[in-house]
Amino acid sequence: MKILDRYIITTYLKTFFSVFIILMLIFILQTIWLYIKELAGKDLDLIVIVKFLVYFMPKLIPLVLPLTILLASIMVFGSFAENYEFAAMKSTGISLQRAMSGLSVFIVILGITTFFFSNNVIPWAELNSYNLRRNIAKLKPAMAIAEGQFNPITGTDYNIKVEKKSGDRGQYLEDVTIHVKGQNGRTNNTVIKSKTGELTGAKDSNVLKLILLDGNLYQDVESNNRSARDRKPFAKSAFEKKIINIDLSNMNNVDFDEQSQTDKYNMLDVVDLNKTIDSLIKKGENEHETFSNNLQVRSGITITNEPKIARKSDKPEYLGNILDIFDTKKKLEMVEASIRTVNSSKQLISSKDVTVKNSKSWLNKHIISLHEKFALGFACIILFFVGAPLGALIRKGGIGLPMVIAILLFLTYHFIGIFATNSAKNGGFNPVLASWFSTLVMLPLGIFLTKRATADKGLFEFDNILEPIKRMFKIKEKDSVDYRFLGSLKNDELADVINNYETKGHEKAVQFEAIKVLNSRGITTNKLEENGIYLDEDFFTSEKINKNYKEHAKFAITLYNIGIILLALFFIFKNNKLQSLAEPAIQLSVVSLVLFAIYYLKSIKNTYQFYKHIKKERNKPKIALLILGLPFYVLIHLFLREKIKEDLKQNCLDSLK
Repeated sequence: MKILDRYIITTYLKTFFSVFIILMLIFILQTIWLYIKELAGKDLDLIVIVKFLVYFMPKLIPLVLPLTILLASIMVFGSFAENYEFAAMKSTGISLQRAMSGLSVFIVILGITTFFFSNNVIPWAELNSYNLRRNIAKLKPAMAIAEGQFNPITGTDYNIKVEKKSGDRGQYLEDVTIHVKGQNGRTNNTVIKSKTGELTGAKDSNVLKLILLDGNLYQDVESNNRSARDRKPFAKSAFEKKIINIDLSNMNNVDFDEQSQTDKYNMLDVVDLNKTIDSLIKKGENEHETFSNNLQVRSGITITNEPKIARKSDKPEYLGNILDIFDTKKKLEMVEASIRTVNSSKQLISSKDVTVKNSKSWLNKHIISLHEKFALGFACIILFFVGAPLGALIRKGGIGLPMVIAILLFLTYHFIGIFATNSAKNGGFNPVLASWFSTLVMLPLGIFLTKRATADKGLFEFDNILEPIKRMFKIKEKDSVDYRFLGSLKNDELADVINNYETKGHEKAVQFEAIKVLNSRGITTNKLEENGIYLDEDFFTSEKINKNYKEHAKFAITLYNIGIILLALFFIFKNNKLQSLAEPAIQLSVVSLVLFAIYYLKSIKNTYQFYKHIKKERNKPKIALLILGLPFYVLIHLFLREKIKEDLKQNCLDSLK
């Protein structure tokens, strides 16, 4: 390893581990704050708390590691550029790519290590952290009782529901409902309802005292005589105050190492996920086939593959309406039976639809979990190639600006991933693409930044961006020339200005403005020769290409606006459950956007033809800009229109003889 590579890697590793430790501490504190309610007031041992943190730390790696790589890369390479170390490297013939080569090997190794970590350590951490949280929740019933739902108290026959809790320990209860299981341990033998209640108990006692106020008790009356049970199915009694002692001796004997849940998608490695995905797919296919067979059986239609044997019959075949054979009463019975069958089938299909969606969501979660293990390693590599050239371009090290830029980029990367995976879990997005989507979004940015930094160009060429924007909004400089006086000149005077602008003390730009005035008077460029103004033949070709571009761009912007408006209407109609309007809206939107893409490609083709014809291909818009700006075509349209207009103007001036 050369001295330079050793220096770059050593500097990077120092920053990397410092940033990693700081970010890990920040996220651990955030985790403690997030789960403080589950830990507080449980008299947990220090070992249990340490286990809790150790199990949660690996789950933070998908957040901490990409942000660390991005921030460390920007800080280190920004510091190199700020201290002119890159300038010294370039003076000796060492390019940015050569300087990044040693670190690139380290990042690739880190990406591979990250895959094995996410495949083995993170599932282990998910398994242990999930079960540890469940075991901790068993310790304090007051903490285990959530509002608005039934909460079984582990080790007892009580199932408690409260509408509201209050007090510093959640001990005061309102609108309490308690189900007590019978001797068989399955049916709810007793129901107790009270307006208020309070949980009390001594510190070291295994008995929890529940004081209920102003309520009723309903208890099933067991009898072997069926008629007696029908006459008096339960007994009811009212009370002003009732005390229930709940034995917690079995509840607090919690084994924190117990693992009752082991098959969630985020607890499995690649091999287990592949097996589970195959099983879920086969299970879904079998359920679909079984359901279709059940519907067929319910319909009463039988299908047989036995060949029909033609039989001679004296009776001719009846080809009329089948209902005409029966009388009116029979017709009504048949129609009513058919309606009942159809309605029953519709209800089955509706209920099955919910089940299928849940099964599909569960399958998608497994697919996402599988691909996220691979995507995390690639994300580390790509974010390095985003951060390193970006640091070299902004030429700023330290914590300030690099921290802001890194956080903005990481939040963009992170939230894109969250939105994509959430959509995929609900079935609105491909689960495979969702896992890779944020990484794929960052890939073009990494390529663009690496190219800019390697070519030693600025982050953006602001002049190329600002000038078309100024022309778009007709923003004039303070020292700009006012050409309104040309409107008062006659045609021959305008021709004289074009041919002799220097002798009259004008700038060259006055020629184009004078030609525009002549064009506004009906004298096209083809007729300028009649007024003594001569242009090269190539300019007429440039003007023709520009005309084609304008036509295609006009269609593109119109179709784009229609498509976006219809897409917005689709979501509005869908949210308001107007399916009859939502479906045609999305169909027309797709058609409009497809046609927009066609005309957009045609306009881009005209743009490249234009710049090739005027021999200024370096001025043509970059492919990355055209792709990234596709969702915001309105801005791209205005930008390209003004840019081509300015370049056509320059071509016109160069073509004047």
